[in-house]
Amino acid sequence: MRIRTDYSHTIYASYLGYITQAICNNFVPLLFLTFSRQFDLTLDKIALITTLNFAVQLAVDLISTRLVDRIGYRAAVMAAHVFSALGLAGLALLPAWLPDAYTGILVSVVLYAIGGGLIEVVISPIVEACPTEKKEAAMSLLHSFYCWGHVAVVLFSALFFQLAGIEHWRALALIWAAVPALNCVYFSQVPLYPIVADQQPLSLGALLRQKVFWLFFIIMICSGAAEQAMSQWASAFAEAALGVSKAVGDLAGPCSFALLMGTSRAIYGKYGDRLPLKAAMPASALLCIAAYLMAALAPSPALGLVGCGVCGFSVGLFWPGTVSLAAKALPTAGTAMYSLLALGGDVGCSAGPTLVGFAAGASSGNLKTGLLSALIFPALIVAGILALRGKAEK
Repeated sequence: MRIRTDYSHTIYASYLGYITQAICNNFVPLLFLTFSRQFDLTLDKIALITTLNFAVQLAVDLISTRLVDRIGYRAAVMAAHVFSALGLAGLALLPAWLPDAYTGILVSVVLYAIGGGLIEVVISPIVEACPTEKKEAAMSLLHSFYCWGHVAVVLFSALFFQLAGIEHWRALALIWAAVPALNCVYFSQVPLYPIVADQQPLSLGALLRQKVFWLFFIIMICSGAAEQAMSQWASAFAEAALGVSKAVGDLAGPCSFALLMGTSRAIYGKYGDRLPLKAAMPASALLCIAAYLMAALAPSPALGLVGCGVCGFSVGLFWPGTVSLAAKALPTAGTAMYSLLALGGDVGCSAGPTLVGFAAGASSGNLKTGLLSALIFPALIVAGILALRGKAEK
């Protein structure tokens, strides 16, 4: 069968893998208020859901440095989808089956977080290993599907709730669970290629002794932070600081952010061969600085919302671009590098929103001041890429 020999199917399955990760990360937050009302959960218990998801994915990133090479990439990527499907289906079933509904939710979160963490580690190297001619473009296009998945989750879920009612959220959880279940079968059939072809992979110790790796690690932290500092606070910022309604804030904030982030990745995926990453990434970082300044300092809400959207466009290249540059600079690094880069990205995804929250709190809840504190992240990305250029010239 063509599916067993054509690497394009490997790439299509990988696209669906990132859509699966988007479902795992973005479906449950849409149900926070529903969970609070239906199961009488306090806000601290609701907050623990996100914290647990993030903590489990961090742990998976770390464990995967050795685990994936032992069990193989096909087993790892199929397991990722099985855990994702079980977690999403568990949301529909476990709160009713277990004596405590909240325990059922947390067990489900752990399951799909394991899946999401594994997807983050294995999908990028699987696509990097495919015999594509434009590696950077392929990586950027791959990561755009996380954004499309995010947008699809928000829009399709909103449509479902409008037509069927929010009380039928369990049925929607089962519908979303079908995506990783079917993609698991797809991944069992597609061809996979050696991650480090014809060479002995670097040991973990040897990788950690590479100074250039630590430069990529820092850039990856800043990439996740610059992205999530705006993404996580966009809705609250639009409503509280800019004074728009909740519906407008959600559509013009996080939804437009994800849409434009995916657009920038798709554009680079198509035309990236015309603009080297080491030129595109600092340019994107400078645009990111301008976007944060526009969002925080704009004299009108409309311009502030434009700043949120432009920020999404500007950060789109950071994560996939860093992975591509690292893969090119350290071609024998193998699974350990991808796992640790994912770990760095997740650390940044936590650090960015946290810094904004602390800075806003220190200024009497002023989110504009909070967002200004996040300027440090794109600034460090510019410095990091310039340092990489300097090392390359030497």
